[in-house]
Amino acid sequence: MVVVVDIRLNRYSKVYNEQEPIRGTVIISSKTDLRHDGIILSMDGHVNLQLSSKTVGIFEAFYQSVKPIQLLSYQIELGKSGKLTAGITELPFEFPLRSRNNRVLYETYHGVFINVQYSLKCEVKRSFLIGTSMSKSLEFIVEYGNNSAAPSNPSLTELITPAEMKRIDFEMVSEAGSKLGVFKAHGHIDSVVCPITKPFTGEIIIEKSEYPVKSVELQLVRVETTGCAEGYAKDASEIQTIQIGEGNVCRGLPIPIFMIFPRLFSCPTVCTTNFKIEFEANVVVILTNDFFKSENFPIKITRF
Repeated sequence: MVVVVDIRLNRYSKVYNEQEPIRGTVIISSKTDLRHDGIILSMDGHVNLQLSSKTVGIFEAFYQSVKPIQLLSYQIELGKSGKLTAGITELPFEFPLRSRNNRVLYETYHGVFINVQYSLKCEVKRSFLIGTSMSKSLEFIVEYGNNSAAPSNPSLTELITPAEMKRIDFEMVSEAGSKLGVFKAHGHIDSVVCPITKPFTGEIIIEKSEYPVKSVELQLVRVETTGCAEGYAKDASEIQTIQIGEGNVCRGLPIPIFMIFPRLFSCPTVCTTNFKIEFEANVVVILTNDFFKSENFPIKITRF
């Protein structure tokens, strides 16, 4: 007997803000009558934390205490024990997207050591006498809305100073005799406080280079911190690298810095007592002798 269980949301993008209703339909297809012991639909949201393997030995007690943080949990019964007739059965549902116990619904984020995920799961229960239970899961995306509490979180507001809202100038210099030889470049970043819906922008100008330039690159790096009373572990990992200049670029020519923040792999900066999600940008100039010069910018990502 072939049975297909599917979950379809009314919103094609699967993107929701807090307080919005999540509506959809559970579709069960069966070629024959289907006996079951109940149809349950649950909605869960949680933050999964883990440590990198290099820190397990250092924080072994901490490693055991890293537990998921539950942000929301709801469950409804779509059907009582009984029988579904052959064919297609549609069961509409609606959930309120509200946190419990004053939790903040952080934005969906897929990282290396931190994951913030929200999902729906439908289970068609069946006893071992009539067959095996069937289930279907579907992830949906949560973003901060105008009425969300998270963007006005004081811990995030304290990170943003008026100076960071303005243009940030930088210089990249090395003298003769160094591995880079004579090298001089300068540029600017338009702002290190970046709305996630807008590009990260600026420019770099290479004035002098004793060795030919091989590549000019822009890197986006996530810095994830997990911790509790036993200690904290901080790990940085690359999200994406974009080449903004190829080969021995012209001297004195402005090279635009332009990067779109990738969906799911980046989110507004989060700072809590148990975990932090922060970001950095690196402007890197690689020379033909495979040495490089880089400039690092800690950035704060916001939704608005």
